[in-house]
Amino acid sequence: MNKVKVQPMANIKFYSVPKHERVARSALKHWLLIFLVVFGIFNALPFLAPVLMHVGWRTGGTAIYTLYSFLCHQMAQRSFFLFGPHTMLNTDQLPIQLTGDQGVDTRLLRQFRGNDQLGWKVAWSDRMVYMYGGVWLAALLYGIRARFQKVRPISIPLFLLLLLPMVIDGATHFISDLDGLTSGFRYTNDWLATLTGHLLPDGFYHGDMLGSFNSWMRLLSGITFGIAIIWLTFPYLAQTWTYRAGNEPS
Repeated sequence: MNKVKVQPMANIKFYSVPKHERVARSALKHWLLIFLVVFGIFNALPFLAPVLMHVGWRTGGTAIYTLYSFLCHQMAQRSFFLFGPHTMLNTDQLPIQLTGDQGVDTRLLRQFRGNDQLGWKVAWSDRMVYMYGGVWLAALLYGIRARFQKVRPISIPLFLLLLLPMVIDGATHFISDLDGLTSGFRYTNDWLATLTGHLLPDGFYHGDMLGSFNSWMRLLSGITFGIAIIWLTFPYLAQTWTYRAGNEPS
């Protein structure tokens, strides 16, 4: 009978996974959670700016305004205000004398961050709140669904269809603003009032206040934008990073 030769434990070599590889593997396994936390902070910081201004820490608030100014126009009439009597303000409610020059007026509205009477504006506009917030919310919903079933990426035609509201809304606003921030066809929306027979209050058609047509379009286009981006890219990312995490040496 042949005897099985047992190799002494001292001669067995164990592979020790370097710490950086273990960290990388853990990050790959929890990539969605990391995204939600980091991107959530990115979305929350603009709301921290008015809080800091309100409590008197102007240096911290100004730093956030400056940082996010590279990502957004920050025009006051298209931004949310905290700690004031109104959530949003029309141009005639702001302590700003508009000139009718699109470039000058944009700069004036961008520079006004608020005061103790009107409140302090969020560090980016309502469109950015809806757009980036829509991405974060879509990622959260994706994560919930992915826990119970495999999520397949949406088709390219559906992806483009979901992006279409953002393209149309953003492009028409850009063209409208060239004629003036308070006189373009997307500010007055006279075309919509005529189309609907003036059935709704004037506040729905004119301006950018919360509840207006423009406000609703930014909300809806932001949501569809978020769904499009997440539901196309995240299934591929999940497949790639889950595979890589599972094939790391352990």
